[in-house]
Amino acid sequence: MATETKIVLDANILIRAVLGKKVRNTIEKFVNSTQFFTPEVCFADARKYLPALFAKRNLPADEALKVLEGLTSLIAAVDADLYEIYEVEAKQRIAVRDIDDWPIVAVSLMLDCPIWTEDDDFFGAGVATWTSDRIHLYLSKGDRKISNDDK
Repeated sequence: MATETKIVLDANILIRAVLGKKVRNTIEKFVNSTQFFTPEVCFADARKYLPALFAKRNLPADEALKVLEGLTSLIAAVDADLYEIYEVEAKQRIAVRDIDDWPIVAVSLMLDCPIWTEDDDFFGAGVATWTSDRIHLYLSKGDRKISNDDK
């Protein structure tokens, strides 16, 4: 289904989608009306940090990685070759906060869409951001009616 709504996910959103249900349920709810993207490096970061987070909770890391891999069918991983032409501009925009986040900014610039994040490092980078407590407003923007369940 061709959609106009697009959003780039930060690694912290991927991790939240694995650790809890709210973010994952939101992605699943809107997957038919929204294109979700993330730089491949964000999936790599999630794969790196999830085992330690699960170990702290005395949970098996392999379950977390299975859930993360399941998200790859809902969220398109963008290869660096596609967004590298935005590297200089993205680094200039994010350098004063966290230059390591440049791939997320670059994908946002490439796709001309906002970022879903819980990281305030993107503030002032010149791209729109949405947090999990308000993301439903952006994702349901095509819907005329927002039910009380979405609030």
